Amino acid sequence: MLPENAVLHIVIFIFGLCFGSFFNVVTDRLPRHESIVTVKSHCESCGYDLKWYDNIPLLSYIFLKGRCRKCQAKLSIKYPLMEIATGALFVLVFLFHGISIESGIWCLASGVLLTISVIDWRTYEIPIGLNYFLLALGLIHLGLDYKNWFLYVIGAVSVSLLLYIIYLLSKGRAIGGGDIKLMAVMGLLLGWKLCVFGFVVGCVAGSVIHILRMKISKAERMLAMGPYLSAGLFLSMLVGERFMDWYLGMLRL
Repeated sequence: MLPENAVLHIVIFIFGLCFGSFFNVVTDRLPRHESIVTVKSHCESCGYDLKWYDNIPLLSYIFLKGRCRKCQAKLSIKYPLMEIATGALFVLVFLFHGISIESGIWCLASGVLLTISVIDWRTYEIPIGLNYFLLALGLIHLGLDYKNWFLYVIGAVSVSLLLYIIYLLSKGRAIGGGDIKLMAVMGLLLGWKLCVFGFVVGCVAGSVIHILRMKISKAERMLAMGPYLSAGLFLSMLVGERFMDWYLGMLRL
């Protein structure tokens, strides 16, 4: 018999798979400006409208052997990977923060950050709708922790204001508007300490990894910052509070 915690984590992972299936739809349709609600899920090759049993997260891909039921066109491995990744993110959030409303908010935010990463990596754009969703999560979280509202308001401008100045000075060549909005809404959601921590981690990771990519795989100099900022912000959700408390404590010694 499985331990109670293991059963709970399996349930959370399954929820993550379901949300990951939805985020797959978002990554495909938002860049094409298609509706994520009214348009039915369909095969990109033959247009076959998928039935409900073709849309079971992960299982449908396995049973269909990664191919369309009708035309047998090969489906992108992105679909199961996105679902698995979202499930894993959800489990990690609950492992670090336990069962709470805040953990639910972190889960939704982590899924949106993953979606932003995929879209920005492909298109160098962050859809404004995803930033609006993160803004809504930030306002909900602010309402739950209204006594510390000032920390979240400061968080909204702590990084985004700096990026906006860089944007103006470079005339948009050094940073994108989507990145500025992302850091503003995530600052409102996380507060200034976690926002700064996530930004620093994302910038360091982005610089190191992209330099290696340019040297090894001859990648272009143009850098999509969304994936790196998202990774830093997610890490901040998990361990940023503990790290910042330790770091600020060290400064006071």
